[in-house]
Amino acid sequence: MAHLIPDDLDTLLTRVGCAAALTEAGFPISPETLATKATRGGGPPFRKFGPRALYPWGLALAWAQSRLGPVVSSTSELDAGQTGSAHGTDWRRPPTPTNRYNEGSTDPDSGECVAASRRLISRVP
Repeated sequence: MAHLIPDDLDTLLTRVGCAAALTEAGFPISPETLATKATRGGGPPFRKFGPRALYPWGLALAWAQSRLGPVVSSTSELDAGQTGSAHGTDWRRPPTPTNRYNEGSTDPDSGECVAASRRLISRVP
């Protein structure tokens, strides 16, 4: 197997090369995922050379390292100290405005205001 990790952090890698190098470095990712992140955002920084995306190896590696979670000895440690992901989103419910349980929204099943329901529930001893 060829050594896919560049020695020089300034090396520019194609999307396929970047995915292969990141995978060999311990950050498994596919070229298709990099392509999706290039169009939607959230991926490593890249430069364009004609129609091709070129990823500076050092920046791609730094991006992958920044996505690592903390070192834990049990998955319960992750649940106890964190309600969402490392990027500040709550994975348990859709983001605003599609979350029908936002304060002041109307629950389509009952037609009642969720905020009013919460106030009533909080008064129950």
